[in-house]
Amino acid sequence: MSLTQTIVKMPPQPNLITRDRAHIWHPYTQMKTADAPIAIVAGKGAELYDETGKVYIDAVASWWTNIHGHAHPYMAEKLAEQARTLEHVIFAGFTHPSAIELAERLLPLLPAGQTKAFFTDNGSTAVEVGIKMAIQYFYNQGIARKKVIAFDLAYHGDTFGTMSVGGDLSFYNAFQDFLYQVERIPTPVPGQEEACLIALEEYLQKGDVAAFVFEPLVLGAGGMLMYSPDVLDQLMALCKKYGALCIADEVMTGFGRTGKLFATLHCQETPDIIALSKGLTGGMLPMALTTCTEAIYQAFYADDKMKALYHGHSFTGNPLGCAVALASLDLLLSAETQGNIERVVKRQSDFLSKIKNHPQVQNARQTGTILAIEFKTDTQSGYFNNLRDRLYRFFLQCGLILRPLGNVVYVLPPYCITDSQLDQVYTALEAALDFEW
Repeated sequence: MSLTQTIVKMPPQPNLITRDRAHIWHPYTQMKTADAPIAIVAGKGAELYDETGKVYIDAVASWWTNIHGHAHPYMAEKLAEQARTLEHVIFAGFTHPSAIELAERLLPLLPAGQTKAFFTDNGSTAVEVGIKMAIQYFYNQGIARKKVIAFDLAYHGDTFGTMSVGGDLSFYNAFQDFLYQVERIPTPVPGQEEACLIALEEYLQKGDVAAFVFEPLVLGAGGMLMYSPDVLDQLMALCKKYGALCIADEVMTGFGRTGKLFATLHCQETPDIIALSKGLTGGMLPMALTTCTEAIYQAFYADDKMKALYHGHSFTGNPLGCAVALASLDLLLSAETQGNIERVVKRQSDFLSKIKNHPQVQNARQTGTILAIEFKTDTQSGYFNNLRDRLYRFFLQCGLILRPLGNVVYVLPPYCITDSQLDQVYTALEAALDFEW
């Protein structure tokens, strides 16, 4: 199949790149050496359109957020309805129907036992709140448990608390002296399961661990590393045995990414705290939730005001975010979307079988709708592998947004992506594997 993309006519947007470079500082970007950004002026479904009219297939769902496609008319309609009724209200001392309905509808879909929802604004703060909940849970009861355990290759966000529980990522170097101490255990990828379990139990036996925070089944920014529900069950069971809390960072894995609504639904054990964002609003607006069990909530529910959870921000519980989250839930639970998830899972599995033995594939793996291909390289694998930029530019030329993590290329598309669009993605991936880099 040809990699040539259809060019569509878009309204002229003069000087966008010049204006951008004059004023904007982009994330995860060395501004001096980076290529000029691509100016996107519109989107529809799994496609994005730049200022020249070139079409790009958004095969990474715009940083894993967009699950239903761009500019979805149903979500836009619900957003407009809410904006005409109530755009925002302070959430301390006040509430509103959309927040109440979102909590009522979402909590029953989560692993058993989640009874309360705390609103925040992004994935980092959702995890940060979860860590604060866990530490203060024990503090409010006068119990000396302050340690937190995390995987050595984890990524949980860029606030200081979430950087602390992140793995050994070199882009945190400037902040190492400001991060709190976290005990790290091996990530339980195939072959490391026993070492991980042994290390966790050794820390838990000391009796001072407040919480174990983890990305369930898939470690995203660490390289789309994958591990089994069975080992996660064993890890959570150990925490429960020794009285430590389990914090599931479902920011990326939630809302269908692993084939179930939430990754921890693949397990028998259940977490105490869950962090949610990204797919929560279908990528339309920034919003996040941290949910917890009734036992955790009750440790804060007291006559003593100092036992309250003192955390929040100006846009906590924003009605617009709640409205699009409710619309996203409508779409997610529909038969059409569930069928699309099954279809994408099957297509990813079929392609994995086709290329996993390719001589340029170091490792290929899949969990649900997420496919990751690790390219062989002469240098060490990792986030800063120099193959990354060459692959990235190659895929852009093919009309694809695929943003490699070093030498790991992953496909994590909106569920609405068509079979023909997936064929374009797979054709480009095969061409990249056959290319002499």
